[in-house]
Amino acid sequence: MPNRSRTLPLLLWGVPLLLSAFIAGPVSAGPITFNTALPVTRGEGILRVQSKFLRSTDDPGLLNRELRVRTVPVVGVYGASRRLALFSIIPFLDKELEADTPAGRRTRSVTGLGDVTLIARYTARQWDSPGRTIRIAPFIGIEVPTGKHHEKDRLGTLPRTLQLGSGSWDPSAGITWTRQGLKWEADAAVSYKFNTQAHGFAFGDEARLDLSFQKRVYPRKLGGGVPGFLYVVLESNLVRRGENRVDGARDRDSGGTAWFLTPGVQYVTRRIVVETAVQLPVVQNLNGDALENDFTATVSVRVNF
Repeated sequence: MPNRSRTLPLLLWGVPLLLSAFIAGPVSAGPITFNTALPVTRGEGILRVQSKFLRSTDDPGLLNRELRVRTVPVVGVYGASRRLALFSIIPFLDKELEADTPAGRRTRSVTGLGDVTLIARYTARQWDSPGRTIRIAPFIGIEVPTGKHHEKDRLGTLPRTLQLGSGSWDPSAGITWTRQGLKWEADAAVSYKFNTQAHGFAFGDEARLDLSFQKRVYPRKLGGGVPGFLYVVLESNLVRRGENRVDGARDRDSGGTAWFLTPGVQYVTRRIVVETAVQLPVVQNLNGDALENDFTATVSVRVNF
């Protein structure tokens, strides 16, 4: 029987590279850590497949918890009109939590489909000039409870934070801003997600401010015969999460504010964008014994069709 600990990571990191061999089309730069600012034109589509690995080991409590999450979000985008873009985000998850218990060190894990997110983005204003474009686009979304939220193992029902889904329908809204030139691009997104209650539990609401700056470093001058373009990327992610609620009572060991910086690189060709980045915590002001994040590593492939 194949070794799950080896086979699953190979699938999670290898799927993006395999997909790139089958789809072609003109592409451009864009942010790595958030999707709502991705460029898309009327009648065209985008497929982005990312492979993410998150590790959290900084436990302020007594359980010495270690959380590892491998995620493959498959993002599809379609330009329904000149101004309207439709997004779908389908995540596949593998979660593993280790913690000390009175019976010794225990590991609990779960693998499967997470909650699907659907987003509609509308370009409200657009200013174009030679070599430059500026766009402002509000968006609305809904997270659909497609992931299981009552998974069990030999120790009983898994904690809600370890489940694949929330069990609730969670709306979101926000606005994006993009300025793109010949040598660089800047993107920003402000969003708010309303997490509703399901089966007596509700995750805290989430507010985000995401920024991205992409600078072309090769070639420095445009010309013929260049197979691709190399960009360096720096992104900022400010996240504020409210406290979770269990039967109406607040969970004092959840929620808080975190700020991350994410350096990365993108290689852009006519057919494909290959990108990688590492999200690092700068500030984590979390409540109670909430588990802090060490880092999130991302490898991504994006193609147009």
